[in-house]
Amino acid sequence: MANWNDPQPRSGFGASPSLGGRTGARTGYDAGLRSHMLSIYNYMASGVLLSGMVALLFASSGYAAQVLNTPLRWIIMLAPLGFVMAMSFGLHRMRTSTVQMLFWAFAVAMGLSLSSIFLAYTGASIATTFFATAAAFAGLSLVGYTTKKDLSGFGSFLIMGVIGILVATLINLFVQSTVMQLAISVLGVLIFAGLTAYDTQRLKQQYYQLAGTDFAGKAVVMGALSLYLDFINMFQFLLSFMGNRN
Repeated sequence: MANWNDPQPRSGFGASPSLGGRTGARTGYDAGLRSHMLSIYNYMASGVLLSGMVALLFASSGYAAQVLNTPLRWIIMLAPLGFVMAMSFGLHRMRTSTVQMLFWAFAVAMGLSLSSIFLAYTGASIATTFFATAAAFAGLSLVGYTTKKDLSGFGSFLIMGVIGILVATLINLFVQSTVMQLAISVLGVLIFAGLTAYDTQRLKQQYYQLAGTDFAGKAVVMGALSLYLDFINMFQFLLSFMGNRN
């Protein structure tokens, strides 16, 4: 496998005849990278679509309103976290097909959990917020894919921001402050917007280490999971102050 950190040969009169071979290899690498990223986006988009369909069907059936008012709501709310932990901690022991199956199961579980938004917000505001999030996600992901600036330094800061939001959310469960909730929502949108660009660049760079390995298939699914979580969290935080309640 070629080492793309090697300096490129100089062009011009008398250039090495091996340049054509290296250029061809580079072209093949770029095609492989595009295919890898496209697979990640396909999985991610399919997962979001599956979750949306499950959420809409569960809410419109009337079962969501009944189940989410019982202790079973905690199982529905925590099930997605269970799938994420299973995929993360058991990744190296699982086959690619098992990781794929868990991703689709996660998308279904997430759809059941997201059904609550159809009970709380109007369909029009959900649709408007979804398309706004999709547009923002596409732009931010494009930035992460094309920028020459190294975003790795922002990673730790953004993860700390996520932890801070979780702590603030738990505190606000007891405080019930409208101002604090608005601040959490705004910060949540900004943090997951940053994570979208950061994760896209990280997944692109990850291809250097994984191209041609047996782990590449699992990396596609886990990459899709990362971007899925960025998208859904940005959507939920944006909906909390853009959405019109029923």
